[in-house]
Amino acid sequence: MRIAALLGESKFHKSKMQAEEVMQRYKKIETLMQQCVVIDSPMKKMVVSERIDKVLLHPVYGNLILLAVLFLLFQSIFWLAQYPMDWVEQGFAFVGNGLNHLMPPSMLRDLMVNGLLAGLSGIAVFVPQIMILFGLITILEDSGYMARISFLTDRIMRSAGLNGRSVMPLISGMACAVPAIMAARTIQNRKERLITIMVTPLMSCSARLPVYTMLIALVIPNRSFLMFNLQGLVLMGLYLLGFFMALLVARVMNFLVKTKERTFFLMELPVYRAPRWKNVGITMIEKGKIFIRDVGKVIIVLSLILWALAAFGPPAQMRAVEERYTALLLQHPDQKTTIDHEHATAKLEHSFAGMMGHAIEPVIRPLGYDWKIGIALITSFAAREVFVGTMATLYSVGDAEAGKETLQAKMSEARRDDGTPVYTLATGLSLLIFYVFAMQCMSTLAIVKRETRSWKYPVIQFVYMFGIAYLSALAVYWGFR
Repeated sequence: MRIAALLGESKFHKSKMQAEEVMQRYKKIETLMQQCVVIDSPMKKMVVSERIDKVLLHPVYGNLILLAVLFLLFQSIFWLAQYPMDWVEQGFAFVGNGLNHLMPPSMLRDLMVNGLLAGLSGIAVFVPQIMILFGLITILEDSGYMARISFLTDRIMRSAGLNGRSVMPLISGMACAVPAIMAARTIQNRKERLITIMVTPLMSCSARLPVYTMLIALVIPNRSFLMFNLQGLVLMGLYLLGFFMALLVARVMNFLVKTKERTFFLMELPVYRAPRWKNVGITMIEKGKIFIRDVGKVIIVLSLILWALAAFGPPAQMRAVEERYTALLLQHPDQKTTIDHEHATAKLEHSFAGMMGHAIEPVIRPLGYDWKIGIALITSFAAREVFVGTMATLYSVGDAEAGKETLQAKMSEARRDDGTPVYTLATGLSLLIFYVFAMQCMSTLAIVKRETRSWKYPVIQFVYMFGIAYLSALAVYWGFR
């Protein structure tokens, strides 16, 4: 009671004293922080970002810088991935040679080396490029520049009947069309959303990258052009070709689909910041794991099926091939290497896989493709990257030297019946153009059906993309022939 009376007489307020103590403590902390720590204010960051945006968002300089960024991105994919790709190739060649020496000649060895290992090696070699692509895209996103790309391309998008909101699904399509099409849900305008869904698969996804890099390395010389790597320039051209074709198709669809609904593109530009390198590393590793896990399952199954189709055929035809080349070997034992190679080619040609390829050869022959490429076109409809695994299996089945040569070396040595090379510049460019435009992805068609709730749009998408791919590949082949 005595203490309470004294507190009342002195007019002591406990809460007030506690508040003053807290304020004094924070004042002291602030003084120490000013002496020891440098903190940029949010306003200062905004001012710095605005100054940078005066250059990066300039109507002229901004677009030139954007092209330079894209150019460096695609140059880096070839430059940075060269050594790890060589290591992967050498690793698989070492394993293939080891299995050939450890295992006796048998169907099991043929299955392991020419079926399973060949299919996996054909796709694993491109994992470094996939990881580098996703790493560079993550850097652009973390730094805040990806949002500026949407702003810069808004005017181009509007010329095609879209707006900057469609840019993010299109850019996401460089990774995979499936999540990119799902990302189009954020577009409120039904017409713009539908057009975005229909043209997003024209963007070159990561599944196309293994096909691009394999064919570019096969037919485009690895030399400099105006101090820049020619292969990197071609790769960038393929990505830009897909983007501008998407805009052209979008413009046509905008003319055909009528609506009075209008939308406006509003977005908040984040401040620039240094990329979170740990996040970049984690993204690269995770995307590499996903690519290996998801694609690996498809590759393993299709490689085993394809090996069986390529190793077996109608009994009567296969028996006739065996009898013919056995007789040739008895007559010309000094030409064993040549006869063995022709024997393996004949077995593959008369196999079930060879019959599939020959069945569609009349349709693809005007494009410069042979029956082996025809088989790869059929199998890669499941997923584009299966093309590489299919070619690795086809060029390994029945090869006595399996595992000793890279896929690129085997394909460069491939010859037609008249002795001319299969993979000329005209054929290589024709294949590249075909895979830029063709709808070779069942998963994408399935997600388009789910998002549009109709089979009409996936069918239209498949038909128009195949038509553009076929006619463009035909024009390129006859133009460079």
